[in-house]
Amino acid sequence: MKPLGDPNCPHCGGVGYVRYDVPVGHEKFGKLETCVCRAKDVADGARSRLFAMSNLNRLSHLTFENFNPSGNDKAKFMSAQERENLRVAFERSEEFARVPQGWLLLEGGYGCGKTHLAAAIANFAVNMGTPTLFITVPDLLDSLRFAYGDPETTFEQRFEEIRNSALLILDDFGTQNATPWAQEKLFQIINYRYINKLPTVITTNLMLDEIEGRIRSRLQDEEFVKHLKISAPDFRRPEETSNPGISMLALPEIKVMTFKTFQPRDDEVGTEAVTTTTVEKADRFGNKVKSKEISRIKVTKDDVKTLHEAHNAAVGFAESPDGWLVFLGDSFCGKTHLAAAIGNYRIGLGGQALLVEVTSLLDYLRQTFRPSSDVSFDRRFHEIRTTPLLILDDLKDSGAGSAWAEDKLYSVLNYRYNAHLPTVITSTLRPESFALSYPNLWNKLLDPTKCQVLVINMPPYRRIAKGNKAGKKK
Repeated sequence: MKPLGDPNCPHCGGVGYVRYDVPVGHEKFGKLETCVCRAKDVADGARSRLFAMSNLNRLSHLTFENFNPSGNDKAKFMSAQERENLRVAFERSEEFARVPQGWLLLEGGYGCGKTHLAAAIANFAVNMGTPTLFITVPDLLDSLRFAYGDPETTFEQRFEEIRNSALLILDDFGTQNATPWAQEKLFQIINYRYINKLPTVITTNLMLDEIEGRIRSRLQDEEFVKHLKISAPDFRRPEETSNPGISMLALPEIKVMTFKTFQPRDDEVGTEAVTTTTVEKADRFGNKVKSKEISRIKVTKDDVKTLHEAHNAAVGFAESPDGWLVFLGDSFCGKTHLAAAIGNYRIGLGGQALLVEVTSLLDYLRQTFRPSSDVSFDRRFHEIRTTPLLILDDLKDSGAGSAWAEDKLYSVLNYRYNAHLPTVITSTLRPESFALSYPNLWNKLLDPTKCQVLVINMPPYRRIAKGNKAGKKK
């Protein structure tokens, strides 16, 4: 038989194994260990087994060279902020590949590029000769289960190879079957690598709050774990918006609502306008009912002044979003235009803003409960309530929606208020009606150090343009 080791080895004489001369009771007493003369063969074997387990052959095309750090060129709704976010993730991943130290956590939705970056790190490491294991978490657990019946290895050997891999890349973390056995083995691997400071990359579409507590605690070690949240939209679906993906700011009608296109309406002073108001009356049984009345009013300087004050407040808020800004007024008085102008201005500076009608927002949250939904309610809810700038358009009377809807809406607003996150609200409710519909929220809005409430006393925007085409503003 061909000797396992080097025949000229002074330690094993070609046997390939050594037994240490240690006293009884020593941890190495009676145990065979691989001789140093076989170190290269052992390392090559381990590298080959890890590569085979990784199935990197089918992912060899995912490299840094063919990753587009600016996203899909055909993406219709990708913002400058999202492109910058993706570029930073690309650069940090490249840096990690060159110097794999600590852990790298890549978080993001489907198709955002996190698996491509993780595979690029793996391919780079393999080309450098680093024993690397790239594997999805479900496949890793299956590999451990199958080792129980594998004649060529044991569970212990497979487990040791995985947790001691020079570089471990766990893709799709959170999709595993969360049995007690699976959770425990996964924790043992992660904890071992955390304690021994072994380079590790993890990709997930979960939020940290959704990850098992012991593992989450280790992932929140900011000194050891570099956490990158990728907000880019799905590369494979460039026609769709990114998560949360409901902002109206990309729509043509809303995109043109800027401060430059806003009309101050000074020339309407003294003119007569027809307006429709909703009034509350008692029927013959004494029940309160709402009805609409049409009336004629004359626009005054004070009315136009309220529009100017709202415009000035919107400009100041857009330049430095701080606190909350609330616009109250009749339909088409200009409040939605000002709200959209704030969002468009922030996006023009490379920031993020989300403009959505309140009813559409709640419908969007409900959609996460569908079986076909590819994202959880918790993640959608988290994305919306923590978005850098939230603009809620057309807040209606309390009771217009379900109790569930009102509860979720209040949860979003209450969180943003306590977290001091910039928020803009528009509503056709008058101050008295607002206070009756949302007393808890109204009490928050009355704090002048955090909120500005402006009432626009203007009739609906109606202007005769060239060609006798009526223009309008919300």
